[in-house]
Order: sequence, then C-alpha cells, then structure tokens
Amino acid sequence: MKKDKTKNLLIEQLKKTPIIQIACEKVQVARASFYRWKIEDKEFAKATEEALLEGEVFITEMSESQLISMIRNGNFQAVQLWLRHHNPKYGQRIEISGNINQPQEELNPEQEAVVREALRLASLLPEQKSEENN
Repeated sequence: MKKDKTKNLLIEQLKKTPIIQIACEKVQVARASFYRWKIEDKEFAKATEEALLEGEVFITEMSESQLISMIRNGNFQAVQLWLRHHNPKYGQRIEISGNINQPQEELNPEQEAVVREALRLASLLPEQKSEENN
C-alpha cells in the first residue's frame, strides 16, 4: 500500500531531521495529512514520536561533535558555550536585591511589654528595676 510506504519514509526522515515541516516536504506529504494520520493511526503516532526523539538525539550528538571540533580549533565562543553549560563555575549567575518598604506599625503597650520581656530573657536588655524598688 502506497500510504504505508509513505508513512514509513516519513518516519525514517524524522529520524534524520526531526522537524515535521521539513520531513513532510522531503517525502512530499502535506502536513495536514501527517496530522490526520497521527489521529487515525495510533501506531503511526507512536512511531513518529519515537522518531522525533531519535532525531533530536542524533542532531544533539552531531551538534556536540561540531562544537568539540570548534573548541579544538580554538574558537573562544565555543569554549565559552561549553563551559557555561557543563561547569557550574562558569554558569550564569542571577543576583537579586531589593528593599521591602513596609509601614511600621506602633506596638500597643501589651505588645511592647512582651517584646521587652523577650529581649530581657534573651539577655539583650539590662534588667530594669521594678517600680516597687524605686
């Protein structure tokens, strides 16, 4: 069946070039047909997803090979890219700073007494003589 042969060619093409539009053009299939086949044929849908993943791995490995060649040739941008993505020491750093402006509320006498007692107990305030000893 011609349709099955075309589907298989499309799957093989996706393994080499994991871009649906390009694979469809190379096999001379409309993208609409590709998506319709994915809906109608669950095996085809699964095979295309696997082919896309395999194709992405292939392209990644090919890219890394090219990058390593560029590093060997002394390409500074290639060296920088490799280090930025493979060594945390050279990765991008994000620094966040800021101020929080929050209106300060006055403590009521009860809250102030609790804070003073907590500070006294933590030995951060000198003990005050009680009013009885004055």
